[in-house]
Amino acid sequence: MLKTELLEIIANGENSGVEFKRDDIRPEQLAKEIVALVNFQGGQIILGVEDNGTILGLRRPNAEEWVMNVVRDKIHPQILPFYEKIKIDDGVFVAIITFPLGISKPYVLRDRGEEKVFIRIGSTSQLATREQQMRLFELGGMLHTEVLPVARTNSDCLDRSRLENYLSDILQDPDIPKSDDDWEIRLAGLGFLNEPNGLCSVAGLLLFGKNPRQYLKQAGLRVFAFDGEDKEYKANLDLIIGAPLVGRWDVTESVKQLIDNGLIENFIEQVKPFITQEVDEIDEDFRRELEWFYPSGAVREALINALAHRDWTRFVDIEVGIYSDRLEVISPGALQNSMTVDKMVLGQRSPRNPVIMEVLRDYGYVDARGMGVRTKMIPLMRKFNHCDPVFELTDDYLKTILFRKGFCRKK
Repeated sequence: MLKTELLEIIANGENSGVEFKRDDIRPEQLAKEIVALVNFQGGQIILGVEDNGTILGLRRPNAEEWVMNVVRDKIHPQILPFYEKIKIDDGVFVAIITFPLGISKPYVLRDRGEEKVFIRIGSTSQLATREQQMRLFELGGMLHTEVLPVARTNSDCLDRSRLENYLSDILQDPDIPKSDDDWEIRLAGLGFLNEPNGLCSVAGLLLFGKNPRQYLKQAGLRVFAFDGEDKEYKANLDLIIGAPLVGRWDVTESVKQLIDNGLIENFIEQVKPFITQEVDEIDEDFRRELEWFYPSGAVREALINALAHRDWTRFVDIEVGIYSDRLEVISPGALQNSMTVDKMVLGQRSPRNPVIMEVLRDYGYVDARGMGVRTKMIPLMRKFNHCDPVFELTDDYLKTILFRKGFCRKK
């Protein structure tokens, strides 16, 4: 880094990715700031600078060795910082310690026999709450919230007919449980019940629950439709759709026929009047064909992607907004682990909810390779509208935007 670049960073002050520190602080103080940064988006610690931006310079001999010892002894899992020493003036140096975004979250400060998790909030480092720690564990791939138990539930909350349909017709398993005890064992083995308490798992309730929203309020879809390009006071459609994710199917050697809708089919039925219109011409059977504003496969893929990969620690619904120029699907939670939008578009796979993902794949809802964005959504939108879908990512959600036929613009 050049001296001019460093002085500009210092002049701009501390923020969520930059922290100033004197080099006479205690090792645990430095470790706390490092842990908070790598648990967030990574960042830089400028060593030898006061909180107000006054440059004191390095005072500690062998500062680099001291920093590396702090990282080694106080922070777990191990990280590899980049240490750089910059000359400010004759005899005045500061150090820049750079940390990438951590991919093995949560990182902890180990001190005096305790482990503490810190996160970055604005320009300060704070102890993570229980809920924030849970999200860090999930982001690091150490916790799959889909297998957590749901309070006040048991196996009676699951739709036995859908489960039998799944085992016998979808999986073609010849060994269908006979007794309630056999069912409990099988459902626990599949990840649909939580051992040893017999409560439904999040995945089991979402996939096969008789009424998932009764026990898990975020287990549904909030759907809006508006005449214009923005949310308005008056909506043409405003409803919450709740149902088990999967439908019930009649499967034979020659045909697979839906006999009972799941959430995905209910969604398509509800929004169809707002994403299609009848053409003027009448066909040879005296019927008017439907013209779609979006490729139905892309809409379906956007929804399924949200259902399969959303963060179930967030107590909000998936939101679908239909506007005059676009359709938006907002999936709660940031992308998991080290996944990015670019990696997702290129086809990299990293399922947040593997149980849900595998069941959706068994039914054929999900691309067999798990690359629906790259192999289905993007090609369909390009062919239909000559316009790629747009993905907007924040710490709170992933928004997928499909532009209506005849509309194409970057957000």
